[in-house]
Amino acid sequence: MAVTGLIMIGFLLMHMYGNLKMFYQADNFHAFDHYAHWLKGKTDDGGILYPIMPAGTFIWVFRFVLLASVILHIWSAASLSAKTLAQRGDKYSNQKKKVQTYSSRTMRWGGIIIAAFLIFHLIQFTIVPGSLGAGGSGDQPHRMVLASFSLWWMVVLYAICMVLIVMHIRHGFWSAFATLGGNLSAKSRQLLNVLAIIVAAVLFVGFMIMPLAVLIGVIG
Repeated sequence: MAVTGLIMIGFLLMHMYGNLKMFYQADNFHAFDHYAHWLKGKTDDGGILYPIMPAGTFIWVFRFVLLASVILHIWSAASLSAKTLAQRGDKYSNQKKKVQTYSSRTMRWGGIIIAAFLIFHLIQFTIVPGSLGAGGSGDQPHRMVLASFSLWWMVVLYAICMVLIVMHIRHGFWSAFATLGGNLSAKSRQLLNVLAIIVAAVLFVGFMIMPLAVLIGVIG
């Protein structure tokens, strides 16, 4: 669960970087469109990792790894929950709540909501490009982005989902490195907590600044 979680955090950081290319509006958003097509091997240079991989191959390997990570992450969560319930029953005999963050207490529900948003997001921009309020087409990815985030309710929905995602990540980042042996002392635990907050904050700001810029007309 820790490893697959970190893989997905790495993906989000890369995805955020790609989204920020929307701020470079010169030449009709060529940088953003080129980046989107480059990942899929549709550019003149053969795309990412060409010629190590045939053009268009990397994106499918990447999708497979990401999908496997999501499935294994959910399976791990379900397995751990089942073991917990089997060992303690439906309720604890003696329950005393210790200091916990809100995100740590809502990891299961947060994960379910994030999975639903991921499906929505993939349909909107990848599986059926331009659907569910996005508009435009896959040929010009920037048009889908502009059409989607020019809708205030879409930006609000996106913001709510991003809050849930970074809450999940804040606890998940700390928990992943703790599981892998990174909390050997009070100082290391404190450092992990600070890093988790920084990563969550960077992702929230990095993902939200572009939709807000589109909504208020800075990008367009």
